[in-house]
Amino acid sequence: MVEADSIDGIAGDQKASDAAQALKAILQTQYLRYLIIASWAIGLLGVVGGVEALVWFVGTLAAGALRGAVERRVSRRVDKGWGLVFPAVATITTTAWAVAPLLAWFSDNPFASTTAVALLIGGYVLVFAQLRSSPRQALVISSPYSAAALIMLGSLWGTPQFWSLLALVPFTAAGLFVLVMMTMLREGRIRVFQEHQAHLIEELETARDKAAAANEAKSSFLGVISHELRTPMNGVLGAAQLLGATRLEGTQREYLSIIRNSGDNLLSLLNDILDMTKIEAGKMTFETVDVSVDDLSKRITGPFEAQAAAKGLGFEQITEGDIPSVVRGDPLRVCQVLHNLLSNAVKFTDQGAVTFRTRGTRIAANRVRFDFLVTDTGSGISRADLELLFQPFTQVDASSTRRFGGTGLGLTIARRMSNIMGGDISVSSEVGRGSTFTMTVEAEVVEWAKPVPIETRVVERVEGQALSVLVVEDHPVNRMILEAWMGSAGHAASTAENGQIAVEIAQHQPFDLIIMDVNMPVMDGLTATRMIRGGQGVNRETPVVVLSASARSEDHQAGLDAGADAYLNKPIDFAALAELMTHVPGGREQVRQLGLAHEAVAA
Repeated sequence: MVEADSIDGIAGDQKASDAAQALKAILQTQYLRYLIIASWAIGLLGVVGGVEALVWFVGTLAAGALRGAVERRVSRRVDKGWGLVFPAVATITTTAWAVAPLLAWFSDNPFASTTAVALLIGGYVLVFAQLRSSPRQALVISSPYSAAALIMLGSLWGTPQFWSLLALVPFTAAGLFVLVMMTMLREGRIRVFQEHQAHLIEELETARDKAAAANEAKSSFLGVISHELRTPMNGVLGAAQLLGATRLEGTQREYLSIIRNSGDNLLSLLNDILDMTKIEAGKMTFETVDVSVDDLSKRITGPFEAQAAAKGLGFEQITEGDIPSVVRGDPLRVCQVLHNLLSNAVKFTDQGAVTFRTRGTRIAANRVRFDFLVTDTGSGISRADLELLFQPFTQVDASSTRRFGGTGLGLTIARRMSNIMGGDISVSSEVGRGSTFTMTVEAEVVEWAKPVPIETRVVERVEGQALSVLVVEDHPVNRMILEAWMGSAGHAASTAENGQIAVEIAQHQPFDLIIMDVNMPVMDGLTATRMIRGGQGVNRETPVVVLSASARSEDHQAGLDAGADAYLNKPIDFAALAELMTHVPGGREQVRQLGLAHEAVAA
């Protein structure tokens, strides 16, 4: 019973679909109806009087207008089938058309019978052509023509012409049958194609969903891998930093330098791969904050002046044009892009100088275009290699004896970041004479003139003051390294292996600083931070530094939203931690300001 109902439902849907297609075709071509009425009136005029032809023309026009109004009304509910309104109105209006062959048939004109037969067959063709996908409806609506044909046959009863006219019936029926069958076959093929197309679309949607799920799984996997890689690297680089503070022989210090440099390179490669993945997934986050152009310039060039000097290179910084004092933008991403360009310039230049030029162009009252130009005197890049320069995982020197390492992702990431910020990176180069990379980006201007510095009150710090620190870290090696470093720096450290233990300790024992890992068993660091901030313990206003292997800005923000005051990435930079700890006596606000400054410098 259920199966029968299902079949009936499918059949009903198919009929509604056929009706919809037929009515749509009629509505699209209804203007032809009046052209055909005019042509029939001209045909009648040739075999009947002018008055009869005019009366038929006016009456049929009125019937056509009535039918058009009904068709438009029915089209709003044709998905439920034809109903009875449309067939009834269409049959009545067809009656007006069927009068034309009768007028011609009973005329005294010698050509009248031929005209009548032509009009009669033409009427059948018009109905079946418009309703070819609904032959049953076509038979009903063409019944006035059938009645006219019977009248014409009846008028010839008992004459030889009766059989001649009757012989036209199978001829006409065969033509209409072929018209309907060809239409049904064609629409059947179209229906099969549409079903196949719908199946392909469904498969594509399924594949898209699978790809999206796989991409989400990849992003999640990379996040986990990032944490899992950074955690052991924290142990390696942390132990290397601690070892560097001891008395070592020359050879031992050389080996230690190799360990630290290799670890730093591995961390840089990991960051490049994660950044590329986030850009491809559309999850690279950008923020808009007020930025001092002078401070931004120092952050950009600071690390590379010493690197250039170490290689015996000159380093020149030039500022020209309309340079505002404060703009709105993302200093982290701008620094990251320009650091890549400056790093390449220093790395690939053996002699000469590196020039960093900042050019400002006022394009509106509150809008400026920056052109940051990085020029070197290196070996230059050939025209063929320029086309490959910004492709991912591609390097100009791909030989097995290349002098410099890397993934070939740096320039790709730099250009895509520039594009996301509404800018671009271009390059001009000449072999043997060096290269110039230009980053162009626009920014909203907050202040054109340099504001008058306001005297700020700085909380006095006690240099070298011993602090009481709670270290919350689930990894035993990392706990040991942090505890050892604290001891070597003269600080007292207590440890907890998860957030729950940390909350319990923090309820009663006061600390000057809490260093909180994020990912831990039992209770994670963010939850523990919220509980410490929301509780009534003695450490409610103690500065909290969140420590995590994740370098994503959204994870940094999650830590700050939980109540932390600063965020440090693994592997831990003990120099940054030491600087941060000198601000602890000034309270949470001092630690928070320094943490924001570190966020701006990190790229």
